[in-house]
Amino acid sequence: MAWNQPGNNGQDRDPWGNRNGGKNNGEGNSNGNQGGRNRGASDLDDIFRKLSEKLGGLGGKKGGNSPSGQNGGPRSNAGNLLISLALGAVVVVWAASGFYTIKEAEQGVVTRFGKFYQIVEPGLNWKPTFIDEVQPVNVKTIRDLTTGGMMLTSDENMVQVEINVQYVVSNPEEFLFNVTTPMNSLGQATDSAVRGVIGRSEMEKILTSNRSEIRDQTRQQLEDTIRPYKMGLSIVDVNFQVARPPEAVKAAFDDVISAREEEQKTIRQAEAYKNEVLPLAKGNAQRMIEEATAYKTSVVMRAEGEVASFSKILPEYRAAPDITRERLYIETMENVLSKTRKVIANDKGNSMLVLPLEQMLRQQSQSATQNAVEAPARTPAPTSHSSTPAQKPASTTYGNGGYGSNNNGYGGYGQPYGSNQGGQ
Repeated sequence: MAWNQPGNNGQDRDPWGNRNGGKNNGEGNSNGNQGGRNRGASDLDDIFRKLSEKLGGLGGKKGGNSPSGQNGGPRSNAGNLLISLALGAVVVVWAASGFYTIKEAEQGVVTRFGKFYQIVEPGLNWKPTFIDEVQPVNVKTIRDLTTGGMMLTSDENMVQVEINVQYVVSNPEEFLFNVTTPMNSLGQATDSAVRGVIGRSEMEKILTSNRSEIRDQTRQQLEDTIRPYKMGLSIVDVNFQVARPPEAVKAAFDDVISAREEEQKTIRQAEAYKNEVLPLAKGNAQRMIEEATAYKTSVVMRAEGEVASFSKILPEYRAAPDITRERLYIETMENVLSKTRKVIANDKGNSMLVLPLEQMLRQQSQSATQNAVEAPARTPAPTSHSSTPAQKPASTTYGNGGYGSNNNGYGGYGQPYGSNQGGQ
């Protein structure tokens, strides 16, 4: 039989009714069931009432002992309102507590119930509280790690090395979850890489010339070491802070370094001298080449000019060979005698008079300069010593019988040289 079947037998089967409601109120079972149906009109009110009963009976006792004689009276409505306000306040506080801010240099790693969920960018974000957790990770700041110690080289020497590694977090998820302690793991990988590179190098090269090469090898080996572990780190730079020998041999290595620096200084000075002298030598060589080229050109052109001149004289020589021969002889002698000391010969006797005209003119010029400096305010009369040698060669040498040919062509030379050629 169903719980809502009419009759007295269904009185105790109404889930909303009060089993003793009819008796207490002096009414039948039908009235008690009617009150139960009125109280169950709203499911939300039933939920709030049951919750209030569990929390301490704020919604009233179970049964119909309300002042009005019915369940769900004013006291029950007030309790339901308080519960609704409390729940609404809790929801508001819960929603407001989910807002958070990620800084500009950071990224947020979100985990939902402890499992990685997503990565959020800088700015204002929201998460469901008690469900998601956010851990910010700085991904732009350059961090550093310093390690070092006494290490053995390939030539069985000990060297003190300190190295600084600069790195950044490139993957926050791998940085937080793949390795338990990324800093310790990076330090161990750095020690392994440095000792491996130092163990393959000689001590002298570590302290002097190969430091940059060793640094590059250390960085490459460190990156190769941490790559399989996916630590979420990226190496920015590797620097050697200290690389020195033990104190017992430090003085000897200081001397070696000083000698090497002196060698480099001498090499630089030699290169500077080379850079100064070499361009000058190249310039002089180029100048000599150009001068030789110019001389070659001038000689060729002069020869070509002489050939052209002889080519022009050839028709005249064929027309008058004696006159042309004499003219060529006179021009040649004139060219030769113009560059030598002047000689005047007397064809009537065997005597020869040599006149040093250049020396006489030079002495005349020097004496004139000295007289001009030492002369008083009144200019003295010229002496015969300074004037006579200059006038005598002029009147004697340049007469009509000597070099009159300069003014009259080649006619002046017809008499003296004509007889010589005839004798030939």
